[in-house]
Amino acid sequence: MNYQHAFHAGNFADVHKHVVLVRILVYLRQKPAAFRVIDTHAGPGRYDLFAEEPTRTGEWRDGIARIWKDGGPRFPPGPAQQLLAPYLDAVAASNSDGVLRTYPGSPLIAQGLLRPQDRLIACELEPRSAARLKAVLRGDRRAKALAIDGWTAIGAYVPPKERRGLVLVDPPFEDQAEVMRMSEALAAAYRKWPGGIYLLWYPIKTREVADMLARRLRRLGLGKALRCEIAVRPPSADAGLAGSGLVVVNPPFTLEADLRVLLPALLGSLAPPAARGWQRLDWLASSLATFP
Repeated sequence: MNYQHAFHAGNFADVHKHVVLVRILVYLRQKPAAFRVIDTHAGPGRYDLFAEEPTRTGEWRDGIARIWKDGGPRFPPGPAQQLLAPYLDAVAASNSDGVLRTYPGSPLIAQGLLRPQDRLIACELEPRSAARLKAVLRGDRRAKALAIDGWTAIGAYVPPKERRGLVLVDPPFEDQAEVMRMSEALAAAYRKWPGGIYLLWYPIKTREVADMLARRLRRLGLGKALRCEIAVRPPSADAGLAGSGLVVVNPPFTLEADLRVLLPALLGSLAPPAARGWQRLDWLASSLATFP
């Protein structure tokens, strides 16, 4: 699967991934101690939704546009809206006039939630995206853009000196070898920093990639690993991207409860009623979890 992100910016998978990213960062901000975010496959940082690639696919219209309207969020009032508010605020910060034209990538979202004592390392190897990322983060001493391979970065920057923080691993999944790279990189990082939070994203086109990754992660002996999936249609080999998957290693203790509120609300907004969308929230590893 070739997942060139400029074509997919702001789609349902981005909404899913970034909502969970923000909930983790909100949790980390609750304690005064500094934290670090390591974004291994950061991309350019910001996406023009009316550029050639997103215009060609229009995927953002079935993603962020479903929970946003010009002037503010479209989500109905209630607990889910409260949990979504920091994410929607991050989108609003990139669209100051209230008209949705720009979608923030994960490094820009993370940057917006840093406090003075926190730090961000955003890694991107592709030259044009790396140059754009550097421009997006320029002038912020808390954030550093590095033109480095994301898999190399995990080994080089874990553990961070803050000893608190998050590693976001969001590779392009150009082939199934990314599953092996992801599990091997996590295993090495976890040995060095077993207390870190790791957020892993994977596409769901068929169940093959998702189930392969789950099997490999189960064999790693992780303490806690929460799996969170959302799909807007049943997986099919010829149907394109059907779903978005996340695994959170060492999730904040509040995250499972947050997601039990958020996932049904997101699915109701992002999946057309006749599309037979679905959600999954379960534990791949946890001695304390109650398995559904």
